[in-house]
Amino acid sequence: MKRFDRRTGLRAGALALGGLAMPGLLRAQGAWRPTQTIRIVVPAAAAGTTDIMGRLLAAFLQERLGQPAVVENRSGAGGTIGTAEVVRARPDGHTILVGNIGPQAIAYSLFRNLPYRPEQLTPVSNMIRGPNALMVHPSVPARTVPEFVQYLKEKQGRLNYATSGPGQSGHLANVWFQQLTGTQATAVHFRGAGPAMLGLIAGDVEFSVDNLTTAVEQIRGGKVRALAVTSADRNAQIPELPALRETMPELANYDVSTWFGAFLPGGAPEPVVTTLNGEIKALLELPATRQRFAEMGGVPAYGTPAEYAAFVRAETEKWGNVVRREGLQLDIG
Repeated sequence: MKRFDRRTGLRAGALALGGLAMPGLLRAQGAWRPTQTIRIVVPAAAAGTTDIMGRLLAAFLQERLGQPAVVENRSGAGGTIGTAEVVRARPDGHTILVGNIGPQAIAYSLFRNLPYRPEQLTPVSNMIRGPNALMVHPSVPARTVPEFVQYLKEKQGRLNYATSGPGQSGHLANVWFQQLTGTQATAVHFRGAGPAMLGLIAGDVEFSVDNLTTAVEQIRGGKVRALAVTSADRNAQIPELPALRETMPELANYDVSTWFGAFLPGGAPEPVVTTLNGEIKALLELPATRQRFAEMGGVPAYGTPAEYAAFVRAETEKWGNVVRREGLQLDIG
């Protein structure tokens, strides 16, 4: 577990958006203002998309709301450790969770002993969405998805794939991929997208499905070989990569986009939710934010609290179906 001090975290966030957090920006309207340090919990390791979004939000809120904003990484157990910490916090707006598809949707059906329930979190707004990418270590001979599926079948379950944690989108995206192609491989769970990528680059595993927003620079640098993206359509940042569903008839219905957004502890007062939602909307509307997201292969995904809550419920149901079809159940150790 790595902890970052406020100065380091906010510097990283400000630089990532090219110094967008300017005091002269108009603030979103709302009755609530923080009276103490804002704590932004990132339930993942440094360097992944969840961490990037936490640091961008921290830098922005500190400038806009006039209170320090501290990012704390609480990784482990597929994001459930950090989430459990947030649901125990006071719902006064001073503790924010930057969550994602794993602990905020997949986990409810995957883990038998999950220490929190959906109603213990208040959705504020989605922030960014984007596809995953299917990537292989350069030693893997396959250069197309059909070739890779054939390679998996030849290896008869002996290949390993990296995930950013049990129950994260890369884990279940792989499970669904294997269901549809009739293949098998073994999951190796890391404590976040950054460590998972390092494992793939080092050849500790043969392949991975993980966020394009995290992996795009490693793909461009040739450190890993990408075969396809998981979304319904190709991604504008790497248009030469096909969508998985283009590549084989078995994958015609395959469509996975991951997402990252903000939550408060359950029971947060409406003025707190409204203010933070407005601030996220302002952040996502900035040209610098849109440019940064485009470079990462993602797009802004603002929603009102009601829209975001409905979206999270739909995602929970979708992935619950995949988990139940696999008969997959895990315990949080």
